[in-house]
Amino acid sequence: MDGSGEARNAGPAQDYEGPPDYRVVGRHPLLPDMSHDEIERLNYLAQMNRHLSTRVMPFVKVAYDARIEPQLKAQGGPKTRHDVRKALLKDPAFQTWSSLRRATMEQRQQAGRWTALRQAEALAAKAEGILAHSNTLALDPSVKQPRYVSAVDHHCMPGSYHTERFPGDVSGAANYDAGLFATTGGMLGRFNDGGGVAVARWVKKNLPDFKPKRILDIGATLGHNTVPLALAFPDAEIVAVDLGAPMLRYGAARAKALGANNITFVQADGSDLSRFADGSFDWVQTTMFLHELSFGSMRAILGETHRLLAPGGIVLHVEQPQYDKAMPLFEQAMRDWDAFYNNEPFWSALHEIDLDAYMVAAGFKTEELIHGAVTAVVDKDVFPDAADDDSEDYGRKAAWHVIGARKAQ
Repeated sequence: MDGSGEARNAGPAQDYEGPPDYRVVGRHPLLPDMSHDEIERLNYLAQMNRHLSTRVMPFVKVAYDARIEPQLKAQGGPKTRHDVRKALLKDPAFQTWSSLRRATMEQRQQAGRWTALRQAEALAAKAEGILAHSNTLALDPSVKQPRYVSAVDHHCMPGSYHTERFPGDVSGAANYDAGLFATTGGMLGRFNDGGGVAVARWVKKNLPDFKPKRILDIGATLGHNTVPLALAFPDAEIVAVDLGAPMLRYGAARAKALGANNITFVQADGSDLSRFADGSFDWVQTTMFLHELSFGSMRAILGETHRLLAPGGIVLHVEQPQYDKAMPLFEQAMRDWDAFYNNEPFWSALHEIDLDAYMVAAGFKTEELIHGAVTAVVDKDVFPDAADDDSEDYGRKAAWHVIGARKAQ
């Protein structure tokens, strides 16, 4: 404050309304019931996440420009993003932002996990009741969890996507669904499906004559990005594949409750989908999935997408952008945060490889490749700030790149 009591401009900031109240989140029968305090914990975390991305993170860039980069240049660098990351680790601006961001991830898991666990049996019974006369769930207890799944609590989620605490458990999925609002600051919309809605709109806009009869969504988790595809293409048969039984169980019940009756949720490893015939799908989709795969599994999955795709069909992979020479080293280092501090061990390596080359190695021709971009579609009446937000938080922003291919006829 100066002598007049007016605050001086201490650095970059922008005016924003922040996330809406959690009470506007779309309700469905599987979403956990919450007390006043449980709701306010998620409201706090949503506000904190948006505050960190729009008000605190810009000061990290100020610190980098003012004192970190000059020091690196004086030493003859930086040469790689790793040089920048190691220098950032010593700076109080980065330390503050990073520690707060990690704390919000842990607190978000604690808040959502407690809410789901205290009503775990009731949620399991709801899912069982909804699916009692349905054939939209196909679990396979013989499916083994690969080490890249079983050894990692992805984004600080205890037990990751696959852990069951009792037969019929859906609590892990309920935690995931209930807490996405807090993690993203509301930027995925009422049903956390803004990414799926965006993909469906991208396909209809860019491929207006494309009429898929069968769609395969690999790594679908609880189906929040699958349901929009089912609703946008109601005449298509959709198969949602995932390794985690709790996610599939919850997802099948959730989809049915939301009126998407054309999805079958199947437990399988995406690297071995031999149960499905060659050329049996018109569209194969993954959404923010590749960064959680080991290289061996990713190569196998890309190969399976080529095998399963019918002539004239499309495969689309939605991910955060790849690191390239055009991306500043500071941005690359900030995007690497998830790999080092958010339990995403494959994130960094995935984003530095040539995905086009991997697609070609899987069998696609260079001239078949597709590139594009999508941004989450949300209800502007409910989420006015999220819908128009143009800030960048290097990894959490609801805007993604699309890499894929259209298989020749």
